[in-house]
Amino acid sequence: MTRIESAPGTTAEPARRAISLAATTDGDSISRSAPQAGTAAALERDPGMPASSWRLRSDAWEYLRYAVKRLALGGDDRSALAADSEILRSLRALETVELYWAGFGQQYVRDIGDLLEQGDFRTALDRIGRVVKRLRGEAQGDEAFDEYADEQERIEFAADTDPRPRFEVLVVDETTAADREAMRGDAQRLRAPADSFIYEYVIVPSADDAVAAVLTNPNILACVVRPGFSDRTRQRLSRDLRETIRLARSEVAPGLAPTRSQLASVQRVLGLADTLAAIRPELDLYFMAGAHIEELAGALTRRFRRVFRREDQLELHLTLLRRISHLYDTPFFTAIQDHARRPVGVFHALPVARGGSVVSSKWIRDLADFYGLNLLLAETSATSGGLDSLLAPVGTIKKAQDLAARAYGAKHTFFVTNGTSTANKIVHQALTAPNDVVLVDRNCHKSHHHAVMLTGARPAYLEAYPLNDFAFYGAVPITRIKQLLLDYRAAGRLDEVRMITLTNCTFDGIVYDPERVMAECLAIKPDLVFLWDEAWFAFAAFHPVTRRRTAMAAARRLEDRLRSSAHAAAYRAQQERLHDADGAALPDEAWLAERLLPAPDARIRVYATQSTHKTLTALRQGSMIHVYDQDWVREAEEPFHEAFMTHTSTSPNYQILSSLDIGRRQVELEGFELVQRQLDLATSLAQSIARHPLLRRTFRVLTAHDLVPAAHRSSGRPMPLRDGLSTMWEAWANDEFVVDPSRITIEISRTGVDGDTFKHEHLMDRYGIQVNKTSRNTVLFMTNIGTSRSAIAYLIEVLVKLAERFEEEQAQRDPDLPLPAEIPMPPLPDFSAFSVDYASDRAGAIAGGSERSALPDGDMRAAFFRGQRRGAVEHVLPAELRARVERGEEPVSAGFVTPYPPGFPVLVPGQVITAGVLDFMAVLDTREIHGYDPRRGYRILRSAW
Repeated sequence: MTRIESAPGTTAEPARRAISLAATTDGDSISRSAPQAGTAAALERDPGMPASSWRLRSDAWEYLRYAVKRLALGGDDRSALAADSEILRSLRALETVELYWAGFGQQYVRDIGDLLEQGDFRTALDRIGRVVKRLRGEAQGDEAFDEYADEQERIEFAADTDPRPRFEVLVVDETTAADREAMRGDAQRLRAPADSFIYEYVIVPSADDAVAAVLTNPNILACVVRPGFSDRTRQRLSRDLRETIRLARSEVAPGLAPTRSQLASVQRVLGLADTLAAIRPELDLYFMAGAHIEELAGALTRRFRRVFRREDQLELHLTLLRRISHLYDTPFFTAIQDHARRPVGVFHALPVARGGSVVSSKWIRDLADFYGLNLLLAETSATSGGLDSLLAPVGTIKKAQDLAARAYGAKHTFFVTNGTSTANKIVHQALTAPNDVVLVDRNCHKSHHHAVMLTGARPAYLEAYPLNDFAFYGAVPITRIKQLLLDYRAAGRLDEVRMITLTNCTFDGIVYDPERVMAECLAIKPDLVFLWDEAWFAFAAFHPVTRRRTAMAAARRLEDRLRSSAHAAAYRAQQERLHDADGAALPDEAWLAERLLPAPDARIRVYATQSTHKTLTALRQGSMIHVYDQDWVREAEEPFHEAFMTHTSTSPNYQILSSLDIGRRQVELEGFELVQRQLDLATSLAQSIARHPLLRRTFRVLTAHDLVPAAHRSSGRPMPLRDGLSTMWEAWANDEFVVDPSRITIEISRTGVDGDTFKHEHLMDRYGIQVNKTSRNTVLFMTNIGTSRSAIAYLIEVLVKLAERFEEEQAQRDPDLPLPAEIPMPPLPDFSAFSVDYASDRAGAIAGGSERSALPDGDMRAAFFRGQRRGAVEHVLPAELRARVERGEEPVSAGFVTPYPPGFPVLVPGQVITAGVLDFMAVLDTREIHGYDPRRGYRILRSAW
């Protein structure tokens, strides 16, 4: 049997149609009538759902193998086949899915269906077994092939033993079955032993199918577009996949218009190329044509890496391999490996280098036994030569950083080896100066507050909306940011406002729309600088939906938008509406009511700090700074390098740098696969808890309806990804705030224990489950790219055991004993104010009352350094401090008080301590509070010092 699928879109013959091998047309999930979990019947989504295609495909083949094996062992019983409707559903799903993957194809699925219809279950089982072995990564021996397998099939499956990395190449063209088989044969014949990689073709006939393929198949790393493709698919796809394709294609703005003679043939090619690039920027796009290639090349250069004639198969082959080698390249990691293998003599500092002080020791050789000799061989100093310097990179580190900038969509990227706390301080120092005003999310990480103090800038704190029921904050609404900027404009102080820093996404998974925030802020202050703390959001750059809300992607989109003539016209029209006939600006209400448009000449100055180690592959403290700054050379480059020198060690950890380099390789080659798996597993966890009768009695999954007020979201679905990728796409395109689906927050009030107790005593101590953050009544479960299906299953198992335990304890409680009184959680405290001595608007502060300060910024640096002087500070226990507040005094904090996690300060130097702050601190269940000594109390500034 040859592996040739019939031309896509052709009608199956009646016998084949009898077992309904076409995908469902109504979009219903193939699992809705499923009787059991753990089989293909348990698949949560339909065959067109991209987010779960990796699981759908493997589960469907695994289930077929299980079910057909039962039939084969039970004899030729066609009634058994008819009774097992899940076999038919799996075949329907696989015929849709296999068009978008290399290796088997739709005809292979149809042939299995024919064998089942004929009752030849054993032969069908052999063919299914080959697929399952490949999906499991097992080699195909000669015994895997039946007597009907032809030589071409044996050659293809024999390649499974090849240890070289394998990728897939999408070809978009309307072709015949013979053409497709010839293309695949040519690709196999061009393989050479010296090639570092091997690839296979995925051939689809239409633009819709091309979009479906890159959404579905993460193994595709390159695309060859040929002009013969059609526009619309003839596949019977689900509603969700069709809608996702429509959304993806509709968002791409037309590029540079081709000439009149090219319009019909080129514009559709450009549109497809732009769509594919927007979905998967890591894809390499190539165009292959026959006639008029010279004329086409000029029009297509910006979209395609190279243009080929159809007969240039060898050049295409070599180009594909060469380009993947560029993605695979890890210059610094390779240099470290080379250094470790070189025989060198060490005559500089660092006795541990080359293992010198370890391997000859009688007492610490277990260090090398535990970590391995390579760790010691790779240790060296930048001053010793042979490797690049992080402080002044010109070689392998510089190249590695440039490759990271390409991967994350930045103009410049810098590696940081001591965490995002340091990355934040570098950016603050580079971009702000004493007395600059910085708008700061009061609930951002403590490093931003420390950075503001170090630079001497004056923070103007922004308040996020509180989630008092769960004891944590959300995000800062755009109306509050705009209002504060308008307040500074009205006071004649807008020129003092230098930068705004916000956390995207927050610890609890609230995600901003950075493009909207930056556009509306730039409409008020066109030179505002943005620092987005994306410590927990590094993974988002590698999924087509989450990427749009990263700082770098938003900056690029905004830059493109400002260049368009349509935006210029819309901006002029809006400015006419927002100003009266004399040119004076209308009242703030008018500016707050509209979604503001920035001037076409506004400057795009965007920085993002990223804890790579938190959500992607990197050693602890491995972080990056990404830069998208149009004024980099003119204003920022030299101050940035000075700040980088200030905060970066002259002896950076080379192992951390190596992990950042190789982690970048991973996300460019398989980031999409890993992230879509992560999001899908998180959704499965949430669904399992919500559907399990015992778990849903004990725990409650918090959704967007709980975490985002209705005023800040237009979509009505509580968990958009659960309803399909298109639903998530629309929510992330339109809502002011969305919830990161990789984070599952569970409300645990019905367990009778607080979050800290649940985390330590039940999850960690009893079952070894690690979680990062809790609040008084919630626990946050975070998935990541290393999360496995087994880990999800184990967590569900543990939660079931705990739910049973809590229910049993409650059932055995003496009904005559009163329940322990629950201490009510007070409202989350807003930032009170800087005291009179440190408020920038001293006149407003002295006036007192609600008008104590017209503008909120203050001199935190002065308060901090005063608080470092022993005579200026006293320690006051909470009871005495509360008594002072009740007497009308205004105690002033001498330092930062920061519960950890989540790591944002409740008090900062110079802040007035209020009853609300004391109420909140009194009931905190966090064990670690920086800046507060429970034996001595709060540090406050002496008023008479």
